[in-house]
Amino acid sequence: MTVWPALARDIAEDVLFPAAGSVDADGEIPVSHFEALAEAGFYGLAAPPEMGGPTLGLDDLVAVVETLCGGCLATGFTWMQHHGVVAGLAGSPNQALRERYWDDLLAGSVRAGVAFAGAIPQPPLLYARRVEGGYVLDGVAPFVTGWGIVDVLQLSARDEFDDSIVHAVVDATAAGGVSVEDLPLIAARGSNTVRMRFDGYEVPDDRVANVVSPDQFRAGQTFGSWFNGCMATGVTRRCLTELAETGCDTTRLADETSGVRANLDAALSGRGDLFTARAQASELALRSAAALVTATGSAASLGGSTAERLVREATLTLVAASRPQIRAALLDRLGGGA
Repeated sequence: MTVWPALARDIAEDVLFPAAGSVDADGEIPVSHFEALAEAGFYGLAAPPEMGGPTLGLDDLVAVVETLCGGCLATGFTWMQHHGVVAGLAGSPNQALRERYWDDLLAGSVRAGVAFAGAIPQPPLLYARRVEGGYVLDGVAPFVTGWGIVDVLQLSARDEFDDSIVHAVVDATAAGGVSVEDLPLIAARGSNTVRMRFDGYEVPDDRVANVVSPDQFRAGQTFGSWFNGCMATGVTRRCLTELAETGCDTTRLADETSGVRANLDAALSGRGDLFTARAQASELALRSAAALVTATGSAASLGGSTAERLVREATLTLVAASRPQIRAALLDRLGGGA
């Protein structure tokens, strides 16, 4: 283990968790949360060591993300998106675009988000049409986190002719051809998640980070799905911490959590089914939160209690960053049928 998990624990316990209730109630993340993460170097974690990033193993990455999401899911959820853009630009052939943002992205003085969900389904929700000097985007990016918080967005759209995926990095501001609709999430509202609609939105070539094949895109989504599983395991670990403080024996749930983590990591390396592991993670988060409500008693029925918030956060992980295969596996585990 390196210093990164310990730094994450300090920020989670001293900065994030004490304010998690007010962030949930107000629907607003203090800028100081992101400043604390930037000061500790947490915006450069996805950068390769040879490009200025730290040498960070998967175990440490998991520990960091779980800890921050367990401290404040809204903050962790928003911060997680940044790393998709860093990773994308690290492998981008558009050197000028990378150099434009690279140092500031790693420092956290420029914050980034992603909008890839429109390119995932077939047929896609967001199309890119090649024109002279760039692309024109039409359609919907259904869930975009960090609007009004992040400075740039990586938009992902599917080319309407050859099925390739176009990744473009644009300013996260209102512009011609874009409309934005707020989405009132049941939890992590401070993440400012929105739906974006594009109608003839123009993206010049100098903003195109990459154009990849469907197979390359799916490979990236596999890692992203594994990464997003940390939201559920992070909520679970916070529930276990709170349960222990009530005097409950958390041994069985802790063992299950370790098993889920092992299944997620095995699936990433091709030794298991990632969709099943993601379903296990969210179901365990929901059961852990229910256990906390039960242990807390009637106080948990009051809005604003930690237990009540964690139930909503666990519920959000059932559908956040989900896929049809995860949904089917979850329905099977929950007794709902596919």
